[in-house]
Amino acid sequence: FRLSADAICPSERLKDGVDFVPTSKSVVFGHHFTSIAGTGPIVGPAIAIMWGWVPALLWVVLGSIFIGAVHDFGALVVSLRNNGQTVGDIAGRVLNKRVRLLFLFILFMALTVVLAIFGLVIAAVFKQYPAAIFPCVVQIPIAITIGVLLHRKGVGLLLPSLIALAVMYLTVVFGNVRFLAEFNSALAAWPIWTWVVVLLSYSYVASVLPVWTLLQPRDYINSLQLISALGLIVLGLCAAAFMGYTPPGGTTQELTFVAPAFQWHPEGAPMIFPFLFITIACGAISGFHCLVSSGTSSKQLKCELDARFVGYGSMLTEGFLATLVILACGAGLGLGLMKDGALLTGEAAWNAQYASWSAAGSLGAKVGAFVNGSANFLQALGLPAAVAVALMGVLVASFAGTTLDTACRLQRYVVQELAVTLGGRAGVEGAQPAVPFALLQNKHGATIFAVVIAAAMAAVPPAGKAWSLANAGKGGLLLWPLFGATNQLLAGLSFLVITFYLWRRGRAIWFLAIPMIFMLIMPVWAMTYQLWEAPGWLLTAREGFPDHKPNYLLGGIGLATIALEIWMIVEAVKIFPKAKGVLEENALDQKPEPASAKA
Repeated sequence: FRLSADAICPSERLKDGVDFVPTSKSVVFGHHFTSIAGTGPIVGPAIAIMWGWVPALLWVVLGSIFIGAVHDFGALVVSLRNNGQTVGDIAGRVLNKRVRLLFLFILFMALTVVLAIFGLVIAAVFKQYPAAIFPCVVQIPIAITIGVLLHRKGVGLLLPSLIALAVMYLTVVFGNVRFLAEFNSALAAWPIWTWVVVLLSYSYVASVLPVWTLLQPRDYINSLQLISALGLIVLGLCAAAFMGYTPPGGTTQELTFVAPAFQWHPEGAPMIFPFLFITIACGAISGFHCLVSSGTSSKQLKCELDARFVGYGSMLTEGFLATLVILACGAGLGLGLMKDGALLTGEAAWNAQYASWSAAGSLGAKVGAFVNGSANFLQALGLPAAVAVALMGVLVASFAGTTLDTACRLQRYVVQELAVTLGGRAGVEGAQPAVPFALLQNKHGATIFAVVIAAAMAAVPPAGKAWSLANAGKGGLLLWPLFGATNQLLAGLSFLVITFYLWRRGRAIWFLAIPMIFMLIMPVWAMTYQLWEAPGWLLTAREGFPDHKPNYLLGGIGLATIALEIWMIVEAVKIFPKAKGVLEENALDQKPEPASAKA
């Protein structure tokens, strides 16, 4: 990629104090890491470990180093070289305009599902761990204070960071005292639809404010707390490994893997190939990451060399998080699990949590396996059980929250790009787009549109459920089964854009082409299985599934997504032979070096 310290980054060239803001790499790292992580590297490994901890660990380690980090770093650099534009926008130049439009529609659909579902995810975590609510709420005023001190007052980073970290840990330790416990319980009792409305409203505000005001500092202080919490988990892991752990009311337990090393056919689970590579997404590779790299982080880096630390380094950190999740669920859980008032240890604890794929697959079970296992590690350090559980609950909820507000900002960019593509840009050759397109090119109009569409989807009841306030807010579950495969397909298509960027500059692409092919095959394989293998979305009732009804919504979108991928690949194959060494029209970065210079 030939990074250069002399290159002028978009944050400097297009500085506007709102989206394009030159920022130190440590702050951008905090934003980037917490935004890409979300709950993905937690819930994915927590269910995929059912195929065995060895396959899960191999995919996390090898995937994060050789595929995920390459993908995230590549998307970040390509965006830096293209005025901070998204990968979807860049596709229009390095491939063609049709591919750009197709890519933007895929991004819009994926982000709509994220916005519609994450209110439900955060609400579910808060209902499961009410003690996490106050510490998460208080992060907002802390973040705004940090943003003002750093951006307006020019205060150094170290002291505010230490103070913010100390305050956040104090809110975890004392965040469930009597009067705060009542506050937490009251908010935990809110219905799902209330949480969805509140969280989407917050996302709107965070998305239209200057990035330094709330989004960036909140992600940064979250990263301080989350990374230090990961450090505590590692210390607890070491303490449990060398000294064992005695659960309250039990005997001392040695730290061993209670999860199987290999289990090719867990009860009720789909086949390991390709679903291991779809179930574990963010911990190894995720298409969502290309949106963060090219949507927000590329607009904040002030030096091109920082892309390695932020893009590649954040993905390695996320792979590290996924590894700790595997250890917590596969070994930490066996140190002690309370189930129906009884203390279970060893394989009994594992079997209670992972009796079948359906039992382990609910959000509460996946999050619970990680929280319980990692809390055991923290208790091995001497932390009280309530504090350990609250800290892990805050970790999960904070990751989900940072993904939600970043996704809203990214969706705003996508809506604005689509509005320009379909309606034309105001002032270009005297053109004036139609009123709807003009409104959607405005940041407020685009963000409101994104929030309203997500809220409308969330308002629809899940499949087979009646319209009611109890079911409101869960509509994102309708398309959620598509998200895993669509997300991973997005990674393959992002690789396609990065590959063409280097190919047009006459540079090596093998290290991109291999994971690109892999990430184009696995999602389509998984989606095809979901369409046609019993009980597939497009199948009617059959032997063994007498009550099964086809789901034409998922089936239709699944078929359309596959057709879209094939179309994009065909376009790429047609262009590929003619593109080597030929710079795209209107290229925004430097010209290729002459042959004499390369020699």
